Amino acid sequence: EDEGLKRVVRRGRTLAVAEAGHSVHVEVQGLRPACWYLYRFFAGGHSSQVARTRTAHLPGATPDRLKVAFASCQKWEDGYYAAHAGIAADAPDLVLFLGDYIYERKPSDKALRRHPEGEAADLAGYRLRHAWYKADPDLQAAHAAAPWLVTWDAHEVANDYGGDAAGAQSGPGFLARRAAAYQDYYENMPLRRRSRPGGPAMSLYRSLGWGDLAALDMLDTRQHRPAPTCLAEIDANDSKRIPASCAERDAPDRSLLGATQEAWLHRRLKASRARWNLMGQQYLMGPLGLDKGQVSNDGWDGYVQTRRRLMETWRDHRVSNPVVLGGDIHTFFAGDLALKHGDRPVATEFVGGSISSQGIENKNLGPLKFFNPHLKYAEGETRGYGLIEVGRDDARIAFRGVADATVRGSPVRDIAAFAIASGEAGVKPA
Repeated sequence: EDEGLKRVVRRGRTLAVAEAGHSVHVEVQGLRPACWYLYRFFAGGHSSQVARTRTAHLPGATPDRLKVAFASCQKWEDGYYAAHAGIAADAPDLVLFLGDYIYERKPSDKALRRHPEGEAADLAGYRLRHAWYKADPDLQAAHAAAPWLVTWDAHEVANDYGGDAAGAQSGPGFLARRAAAYQDYYENMPLRRRSRPGGPAMSLYRSLGWGDLAALDMLDTRQHRPAPTCLAEIDANDSKRIPASCAERDAPDRSLLGATQEAWLHRRLKASRARWNLMGQQYLMGPLGLDKGQVSNDGWDGYVQTRRRLMETWRDHRVSNPVVLGGDIHTFFAGDLALKHGDRPVATEFVGGSISSQGIENKNLGPLKFFNPHLKYAEGETRGYGLIEVGRDDARIAFRGVADATVRGSPVRDIAAFAIASGEAGVKPA
């Protein structure tokens, strides 16, 4: 309970076995709600650094605030992790990591810093890649600063995979690879034992309550989706671009979340009595029209009815203050979410850039905003993360950018700030 580690409330022993990559998943019982605690591990005569965690507020409690950092996409080769040092310094109550924690591909000759040779494609390879990332001191500092709530995107397994396939790789061979990646992810991430995978299946989506102030739903948009849409109409120059007119992407039985997870999410939202309803997921949720009348089939634009059903639940059940937090696209976006262009927004979304992965040049974002007027802010050349602070009457959102991600220890500053008044969806400058 104290910085000097004198008031010990729990201590225990557990085995770190080779079959689990020598990881342990400790679930401490009997802690008081809404409290900060410090912890450390001992093994083989060595002590870990001291880290902080905290417990959530109980249902029925009336907390005044919740401060959450949200981040994604930390390609080791592209830059240093000064953004993680910024997260640690900001001292949030909770960190959401929204995917692409590792990148599985072979190293590039143009890399700023190279990881070991070869592509991660089996358990030994994924373990080595994860260990390489985890050795970074700034990433360690962010893990030690606050509890994390995590989900994955594609590169934890294979680029652009969805469901049971990654491009031409599918069937038993891909499922064996997915099982190895899921095992490694469980070993290396702060997950409860109930998420322990069974072969190529793993329970990842979950919810978290923060008294009556906030409810947070974390989604898994990779594992349960069907195959990508409109494969016969893929742009030869881009493996994800499809015509917006492709009818297949509008099929009502296609779910980005899978039927079971989607039903769970709608039940959660309909029952929520929280003042703020936050959602962590991997993408820009709103439509993203591209030039030549194209869209991407990799996220929500490839599963249009999933998005429509979600927005209708927000609207029809008067879900209080929905805010969507995303990643994946390596660009800061802030936008309004409405059922159709010109409608009043039913929710607000923020995409928190990327920790280090390279983004879209700003000169190319002007046309994107022109084709997508619901996007109120876009910045693709700065690396960083998002920070949202929820209060009783409003939410404050800051996009935090690194001055230069190619320089170790580069300073972090606000590059944009927004505010949402309770009951008034839509992006507004702070």
